Amino acid sequence: MNESAEPVALPSEPYAEAAAASDAAATERPAPGELTESGLEALLFVAERPLSRREIASIAGVDAAAVDARLGDLEVSLRGRGIRLIAAGDRIELATAPDVGALVARYVGADAIRLSPAGLETLAIVVYRQPVTRAAVERIRGVDSDHTLRSLLHRRLVVELGRSGAPGRPILYGTAFEFLERFGLESLDDLPALDTDVAARLAEEGGVLLLSLDDDGPEGGETNDAVRGATVESLRG
Repeated sequence: MNESAEPVALPSEPYAEAAAASDAAATERPAPGELTESGLEALLFVAERPLSRREIASIAGVDAAAVDARLGDLEVSLRGRGIRLIAAGDRIELATAPDVGALVARYVGADAIRLSPAGLETLAIVVYRQPVTRAAVERIRGVDSDHTLRSLLHRRLVVELGRSGAPGRPILYGTAFEFLERFGLESLDDLPALDTDVAARLAEEGGVLLLSLDDDGPEGGETNDAVRGATVESLRG
């Protein structure tokens, strides 16, 4: 008469420990619909491009208010450290802090920004007047600016923002994150303020500069020189 085999008792401790570790990991891991400060920092760190608030909210499963709250927390936490939050409109990314720029440049072998007078002048006009067409830049400078703009585009200091609704739909130029990073700015709001008169002359109406550029006399030339000089000095400052 055969006796029934006794059930083999499996060691329970390793499985219990694994289950406990899994539960602990699940507790530490942010649940869908939750965005922690560390989670936001990691997301921005691994992103290969700037992320919009809407993208962050969609990925984390939270609303815009939660994203703004965590961005504020992260911005405060990063103060005094080597990384900064950079915002350009609705888009956010991490970048190195301006005060460590020289050290980072030595590591990557990058030189300091060197622009010709024409390049700096053109960049200043784009920065303070964006979005701006090439024709508007040339009317302020008084010379052809095609080569200079293409050089700034190549260096990613200037980008194409779209096209104007004016006849011929000319390209509109402006700046993006690369400009902010290279000039140590967190947003365009950090730009030095223009003189009130110069700012008024650079104001736009329907994509056209409110600047008298048809006057061939000395007064018109002096006005353009004043605007160009003031924008360049503001950018240098």
